[in-house]
Amino acid sequence: MAHQTHRGALLPDSLAPSVVTATRANTAQLDALLVIVPHPAPARAFDHLPESARWRALDKRAPARAGAVRSTSLSNQRQTLAVLGYLAADASEFERLSLAGRMLKETMARCPESIGLAAAGPAAAARTALDALLAGACAHAFALPNYRAPVRGQQPLRRVVLMDAAGLDVRYATAAARGTNLARWLTALPPNMLDAAGYRRTITALAREHGLSMRWLDTRALRRLGANAFLAVAAGNDESGAGIAHLKYRPARRKGGARPDVTLVGKGILFDTGGINLKTHRSMLDMHTDMAGSAVALATLIALAELRAPLAADAWLAITENRIGPHAYRPQDVVRASNGVTIQVIHTDAEGRMVLADTLALAGRTQPRLMIDFATLTGACVYSLTERMSGVFTNRPQLAGELMDAGRLSGERVWNFPFEPDYDADLESKVADIVQCAVEGKGDHIHATRFLARFVPPHTPWAHVDLSSATRAGGLAHVGTDITGFGVRFALQLLLRQKVFAKLQADK
Repeated sequence: MAHQTHRGALLPDSLAPSVVTATRANTAQLDALLVIVPHPAPARAFDHLPESARWRALDKRAPARAGAVRSTSLSNQRQTLAVLGYLAADASEFERLSLAGRMLKETMARCPESIGLAAAGPAAAARTALDALLAGACAHAFALPNYRAPVRGQQPLRRVVLMDAAGLDVRYATAAARGTNLARWLTALPPNMLDAAGYRRTITALAREHGLSMRWLDTRALRRLGANAFLAVAAGNDESGAGIAHLKYRPARRKGGARPDVTLVGKGILFDTGGINLKTHRSMLDMHTDMAGSAVALATLIALAELRAPLAADAWLAITENRIGPHAYRPQDVVRASNGVTIQVIHTDAEGRMVLADTLALAGRTQPRLMIDFATLTGACVYSLTERMSGVFTNRPQLAGELMDAGRLSGERVWNFPFEPDYDADLESKVADIVQCAVEGKGDHIHATRFLARFVPPHTPWAHVDLSSATRAGGLAHVGTDITGFGVRFALQLLLRQKVFAKLQADK
């Protein structure tokens, strides 16, 4: 079982192993050495490695192919595991991460405490390969919550040594890895532990640790704000505790009340029964993961704080459950959201868009220069893309290409779906301003986004991420667990490396 911290919150002791850099590999101190080489391997690709003849023999064992992984043991007293991976010259970031994931899977079967990472080839290609290996090492070293008896003698991976890491932004890479692992951890927690009160304590502890300001809007405050779409979903809870968390990060020399450059919004449905429109057993089984969007938004904000990013950032997290009970909301209820828009309820299992409606509207009052929401919102997006990619939508055409690029460059791939106003005809209501969803499920990911758009101020550039990749059986790319933490790498790439906020401002 992973240990919890002394803070009393539902957090792990560590989110990543220790990472150090070195110019040469001292294999006597390593349980494994992982090396990525270009395919085909250059003649001198192994010259700088310890016991280079053994690596060459491993390479010549059989004709290699791009994406293949091979292993052997070095002849030192520790019998260091040698893992060799072949990468095509035109490999995408997703392919790099996937190769790193396969190499780490083979390595972790040995339960190593210390590993080395290296890459051969041209400097730029070696740097990106090493970055992928580091992401894979941090992902595979991290254990999700486990309440079984500990295995005697099993040690976690504690130390990662980077060989020839010149030019690699280790600080950025480890912050992204820690953020991904935090999102994975929170998403994996059982629903009887990460209930609303537990989540609030956890968020409070994280805010205190990272110097974030935090305000909790409980149901009483939300009632005063007219957030009746959120409250309709929360009404089915037996326990009080539902609410919206508002966190702020401000860089040095920026006033705490400054208008946010970016606002991150997350769906935090801690368990989803479907409400009155009750889910079936199989559909309900893993619904403790329905809060993944809030975990991604929170983890991204914390990564921005760790990196001391030069932009003002907020996070708004909509936290409740969707239960069945005597006070649960019903189909054909009509509720008025905080921006005055009235909603005709059609299906109580479309609760995510209800809680996001008020959260987007409230966040929009702060006039962010860019708003991004993350949500495990629709099965339609999964049916469209499977769990290999997530869907994105935007109300600014110039953002669409940036979103796709962020997916490609981060290795967390996304696909941009239509955001055309004629879809609004499917959401017309005879008794309210809008229906919550169409009766039929076709195109629901598009309809859900058009619904959410009614609660985003028109002057606010906005992107919606439907997290169909939040979970995938067997993992995805460099992450080997079903819960992937998808979204943190994507968001950091978009905000810090592509600097999309600055581009949007320049376009005005």
